Amino acid sequence: MKIIKHLYILLILVSTLASAQVKFDAKPSKTKLGINERLRIDFEMNQDGDNFNPPDFNGFTVVGGPNQSVSNSWINGKRSFKKTYSYFLAPKKRGRFTISQATITIDGETFKTTPLKIEVTAAVDIPKDPNDPNYLASENIHLVAEISKTNPYLNEAITVVYKLYVSPKIAVDNWNEIDSPRYNDFWSQNINTQGQKVQNGTYKGEDYRYLVLRKTVLYPQKTGKLNLEPLTLDLSMRVPSNRRDIFGSFLMTRVNRTVSAGNQTINVKALPQEGKPADFTGAVGDFKLNVSSSKTELDATESLLLNVKVSGNGNLKLFKLPKISLPSSLEVYEPEHKEDVTTNLSGMQGSILDSYTVVPQFKGKYPIPSISFSYFDLKSKSYKRLTSNEIVINVLNGPSNNAIASNANQAANSNKQAVVLNNDQFAFIKTKTNFSAVQPEYFFKSSTFWGLLLLPFLAIPLAIFIRKKKATRDADVSGNKIRKANKLARKYLSNAKKALGKKEAFYIALEKALHNYLKAKLQIETNELSKDKIKSLLAEKGVERSVIKDFEGILESCELARYTPIDIVTMQEDYDKAAKTISLIDKQAR
Repeated sequence: MKIIKHLYILLILVSTLASAQVKFDAKPSKTKLGINERLRIDFEMNQDGDNFNPPDFNGFTVVGGPNQSVSNSWINGKRSFKKTYSYFLAPKKRGRFTISQATITIDGETFKTTPLKIEVTAAVDIPKDPNDPNYLASENIHLVAEISKTNPYLNEAITVVYKLYVSPKIAVDNWNEIDSPRYNDFWSQNINTQGQKVQNGTYKGEDYRYLVLRKTVLYPQKTGKLNLEPLTLDLSMRVPSNRRDIFGSFLMTRVNRTVSAGNQTINVKALPQEGKPADFTGAVGDFKLNVSSSKTELDATESLLLNVKVSGNGNLKLFKLPKISLPSSLEVYEPEHKEDVTTNLSGMQGSILDSYTVVPQFKGKYPIPSISFSYFDLKSKSYKRLTSNEIVINVLNGPSNNAIASNANQAANSNKQAVVLNNDQFAFIKTKTNFSAVQPEYFFKSSTFWGLLLLPFLAIPLAIFIRKKKATRDADVSGNKIRKANKLARKYLSNAKKALGKKEAFYIALEKALHNYLKAKLQIETNELSKDKIKSLLAEKGVERSVIKDFEGILESCELARYTPIDIVTMQEDYDKAAKTISLIDKQAR
């Protein structure tokens, strides 16, 4: 019987130990999400603990949390406990991220969660939920990508214009571009949109205001279905709530929302093979060809410029100009390429030019044969060929080929050295000059000389005045202490302004500035800072109650802001309020 009794006790202990096994897990709502979605992570434990430390959410912004929940239940005499810390995250950019381990101490032992692998993709379409609190915001703001043509030819220009439509019912305070489209398989160029103003328009038959955010010209470089990635914005806006003010108007509430223009598909058509010229280099548009020479008559060893120019509207930067073919008697240098091209919503317009330097060596007439250039015309949807006129270059004076040959033979027969032509045809052109004045100026007895001579005598009264002021300032011990503290307060206010947008750093700097200002103004030490004493001392100095209340409100905001989500608009309001309150206390305090 004793053995059976001991076995029962042992089984009870084993079951108790098994039930007491600690579990601490990190559970994400999803492991793959779009950049416009939100991620929830729950840190669950089956026993209560202390010193919970969340991980560093690298690549994400904490938009909510930590929210804490505790569940206690008894089922068939067995206790079940669960405690959860929940965080809501918004991705900052696309990519693959690792959320590191969270830690907690339970019964003196530290437990860690397993790292989480999260993949953030491009924006996805999110179904609308009328019960979502952000539903009103989603229904009244739209980011639209307007594409000029969705089925262009290869190398045909298309434009994408991104417009942000905002309903008059809501107001946008700030926006930030968190994901820019990467135009793979396109040649792209952005058009400057600075200075764009808000315009009135319609969206799906309703009145909206809209702003053009970006204009981009694209030239597809591949055929088939090409994907246009979306532009994604993070918006801070104000939407009407269900509450009303004393006049019956709806009160506004702040909402942060991520909007996306959505993925777009461009179906690029190949250029027709029928009638395609053999020398076609990919030019698509409407062009003109011009071949010209700077001179048609010159002497040997002189130079001329031969220009091959294509102008018009099309993909001017994406093809090569035809080459010229010249007689061997004309020395030709590598061409200098020039581009005079502007890009607007119609595509590239302007001209490209190859300029050849040509130097004839012998006397005679040299024909420059015509060259041809072919392109695909979008209007007629057919290939066209342009041909230049023949140009004749007349070299008037210089050696002839026969004369050179006879001179060479005579030189060989008489054992004399043959004449060697010099290939260095161009003299060096000086680019710098060294001019000197006809009548040089002398420093002695000049206005600068007399000014420098009298300057020390003029500086003596100023030095005496500054010295007296410094002595008076150094003797004011109490005033120096106040000035030093005020300088420190201004320093912290400056740090707070620099930290706008970084919640924790901003409110720490703002709180330090307020504390140092009080120490300087009320002449109290750090250990004497308390709300009641601050309130009584400010009241004794004649500061109005409303100003004291505002000051206390700023201090409370600094304390609460560490545990609640704050946007940059609220930070700016707190900063302005702090500066205004300090100014009022300076004016009112005796």
